Amino acid sequence: MTPFGRTLRGAFVAASACALLVLTGCGSDITPRAIPADDLGAISTSTSSTTSARPSTPPGQQGEDTGGDVDIDVEIGDCVELGGTMTDATIDNATCGSPESNYKVIAKVPTGDECSLDADQYYYETYGGIEQGALCLDVDWVVDGCMELSGDDPLRADCTSPGVNTVRVVEILPNTTDVNECPDPASSGYAYTERNFMVCVEEL
Repeated sequence: MTPFGRTLRGAFVAASACALLVLTGCGSDITPRAIPADDLGAISTSTSSTTSARPSTPPGQQGEDTGGDVDIDVEIGDCVELGGTMTDATIDNATCGSPESNYKVIAKVPTGDECSLDADQYYYETYGGIEQGALCLDVDWVVDGCMELSGDDPLRADCTSPGVNTVRVVEILPNTTDVNECPDPASSGYAYTERNFMVCVEEL
């Protein structure tokens, strides 16, 4: 799959990439940055791990607010639309599951280094070169919804007219990173190994 976010560690081998995103306005020295750490790729049905009872919500998407400050007003569980280019970044509030939403806020931390290693992306802002706060982000996966993964950032897609690299979310399985547990018609999955859940997808 085309890289767009942080690696789902342990499931994929990838090289790091950084994007410097700069916003300017009203004489502010605040510099927002979105950091996709590595490639994101689906794994096919050939990996194993441990499994236990499954709660209704993946525990890894219920992070904490441990401090830090960014200009956008969001809470954990809210969604955002992250886009733009390396030199002209954009981030805005979005309704989860909406056509605009591509990431969900899973934690708020003082620095991006404090995000879970398997977070798909993190966004941080600096003031005078000092990091002020960060948002840890996962793709806004929606069961039975589709995402186009061919660009720098995931985009909500129409399942009836898929693009180059469109996937439909079949199920989100907590307490496992074993892609073999994904039900049909899932053909692959994204393993969040640190937070121990699997997003099962069908490639369209």
